[in-house]
Amino acid sequence: MLLPKRVKYRRVQRGRMKGKALRGNKVTYGDYGLQALEPAWITSNQIEAARVAMTRYCKRFGKVWIKIFPDKPVTQKPAETRMGSGKGSPEYWVAVVKPGRVMFELGGVPEATAKEALRLAANKLPIKCKVIMKETEA
Repeated sequence: MLLPKRVKYRRVQRGRMKGKALRGNKVTYGDYGLQALEPAWITSNQIEAARVAMTRYCKRFGKVWIKIFPDKPVTQKPAETRMGSGKGSPEYWVAVVKPGRVMFELGGVPEATAKEALRLAANKLPIKCKVIMKETEA
């Protein structure tokens, strides 16, 4: 599971997810990518499940790039706790994903294999995604 080694602040505010991804919206490393179509928090468990699904389907051929990192802590209060007494403790980590963000890239495998592997990865995520190809410079 992915999580930061250390952070400046242990608890952060929730923030907003408005607008499209301005950066990280193109396939840069591999040949195929999985692009988000909706805004969401993607947990480290979901990222790992998608990665495992891709690598299993590709039978460890090719290369996978994970282009999102869960660096935002999500806090929860214990069950059956009264209101007040401060913010809860960090429970898990999420990556903030905006529409247009390329989350995973895949290279070194045939097109049919890549598309199916990315489709399986998309099924592990809580948002709609689409498979995109690298843009060739004309």
